[in-house]
Amino acid sequence: MKTNLKRRVAGVAAVAVVLLSAACSDPGSGSAASSSGEWPAQDADLSGTTLTIWAAQNSNKLPDSVISGFEDLTGADVEVVTIPDPYEQGVQTKVATGDMPDLAFWQPTASQLTALNARTNLLPLDDAPFLDDYDPALRDITGILDDTRYAALISTPAVEGVYYNKEVFEKAGITDLPTDWDSFVELGRELKKQGETPFFEMGADRWATQWWVQVQLAEAANDGLWDRVNAGEESFTDPTIQGAIDTYSDLIDEGLFNSDIKTATFEDQGKALLDGDAAMVVQVNSFFSQLQQLADTDELDQKIGFFPISAEGNVGTFIPDQSNAMVAFATGDEAQESAAKQLLSYWLGDGYGDFVEANSTVSLEPGVPTPDGVPQALLDVSASLGDSAGSMQALAIANPDLYINLADMIQGTKPPVQVAEATQEQFAQLAKAQGAEGF
Repeated sequence: MKTNLKRRVAGVAAVAVVLLSAACSDPGSGSAASSSGEWPAQDADLSGTTLTIWAAQNSNKLPDSVISGFEDLTGADVEVVTIPDPYEQGVQTKVATGDMPDLAFWQPTASQLTALNARTNLLPLDDAPFLDDYDPALRDITGILDDTRYAALISTPAVEGVYYNKEVFEKAGITDLPTDWDSFVELGRELKKQGETPFFEMGADRWATQWWVQVQLAEAANDGLWDRVNAGEESFTDPTIQGAIDTYSDLIDEGLFNSDIKTATFEDQGKALLDGDAAMVVQVNSFFSQLQQLADTDELDQKIGFFPISAEGNVGTFIPDQSNAMVAFATGDEAQESAAKQLLSYWLGDGYGDFVEANSTVSLEPGVPTPDGVPQALLDVSASLGDSAGSMQALAIANPDLYINLADMIQGTKPPVQVAEATQEQFAQLAKAQGAEGF
């Protein structure tokens, strides 16, 4: 039976608090910084106040419209500091030394909030005035650790699924989209018979390889897979995850991917799909952002479609990333903390319409319309979120380097069995270091 996604997130949060108390709490700090007190009005005067936002290289332009509007409204100065990639590691290193911004882009999953020691370092946002403005289906999908909200969603979480070239499908006479994994693979085989490249993978850049495994696990995730992995009751080497790895390997061996799979990059992948040199890719929203840099909305609507895929149907797999959410830091300076909360309130309040318009993105708030220029594929991605399953990143208590091990498999240096073994070994080490039971 399919388990409600909110219960899955809550389950992870319950485990994550054990890790937090065991490994991340500052003995001298007690509980988290309090967010008590009223949230300031969006237009409260902040003359003489400077706020700092940390961002990654792919998110540092996202808040431009918000910053401009907020500065004009309040008199504050807002500075965006770009933390070099790998962003998450850079942020964690700085925070561990006591270097904190006022706000930062951050992946709002339980494991990443734990990694940032949310209980001590972040302001709780449970009483935020914008929460009731969220789409109810998305309000509690992520950003919560131990029943406390530490991250504010600013855009719809990414979804792992299939982007496809409509013109390639039309040329091949494909009129019906796959309805489960078997029909998806059979479609790939039919396209290969017609001389097309069914699937394109970016083996050189590595990070997307894991999507092929994770989308196969959607129903299992909804049935508690990651709860069992978190508790040490199931592992990456057991049939469910190992089987997904084996299937991915078999499809590569069958020749259903691009011939340059070992050397292909993220940029190659986007160009290949847009040009019709490949029929399908399994990717997340950031892939479509690349396509938006290569083509306008009219061309994208003409050429590119999206559908979720899973073992038994069309269940998407959601994976919020750092560009989807903001956190506010407990700096100990009450004035700065209040100003940071005010910026969040404005961002998801009066400034939200300009934000979604400027970034041509889907609105999280029913009261703020999605801009007309948002491509249909992104609308389809957003529509798949309501009944999506959580990814490893969303539901596991630790995120091992599955993608690196899969990339090694593509390069021929690890067989599928060793991919699972290496991933499980690292996961167990991370879980044990955090104090998780069962390891």
